[in-house]
Amino acid sequence: MKIGIMGGTFDPIHLGHLVTAEAVRESFALDEILFIPAARPPHKLGKFVTDEQHRLVMTTLATQSNKFFRVSDMELKRKGLSYTLDTMNELHKTFGRSTELFFIIGADSLADLFKWHAARELVKKCHFIATTRQGVDVDFSAVESFFGSAAREHIHRVTTPGLEISSTDIRDKVRSGRSIKYLVPEVVEDYILREKLYDDR
Repeated sequence: MKIGIMGGTFDPIHLGHLVTAEAVRESFALDEILFIPAARPPHKLGKFVTDEQHRLVMTTLATQSNKFFRVSDMELKRKGLSYTLDTMNELHKTFGRSTELFFIIGADSLADLFKWHAARELVKKCHFIATTRQGVDVDFSAVESFFGSAAREHIHRVTTPGLEISSTDIRDKVRSGRSIKYLVPEVVEDYILREKLYDDR
């Protein structure tokens, strides 16, 4: 099997996440995309993150209409920080070593991949798919220099539809009483408003 991994805080998940995941699934002929909400991302320590159960529910609601999308709460169940290496090891135990894992990240995140926890080991355990928008040029020379031949074999790039949507902007809009329609799936919008998420922050 070939499984795509879409990680993130998903606070909230939005149409940009979904469009990117579907584009990658089709481009790389993946069998499914596994969305994994992060519990305690190391790069967001000290920052407020919405309760994990709300983020899990929103992710589940957003992906339920696509038969190729699934959601896992594995990182929410794990104690301590959410390192991608731990997640890849757990997925290999679950699906077997013959399953290929494709971790989907933005091009800007890929440019910093060499700074990630146990980066060289991580790149050997899974493929990375860096999504870029048409006309956006990112310098990957530092990444290619750091990982050497592994970069050519396990790091890929793909151009996906460019939707200028951010979770931060969505939270700001909710706080200020502005519309988030067509930025998130309707079921997610309904959930955010019903649960009064982001109203007081």
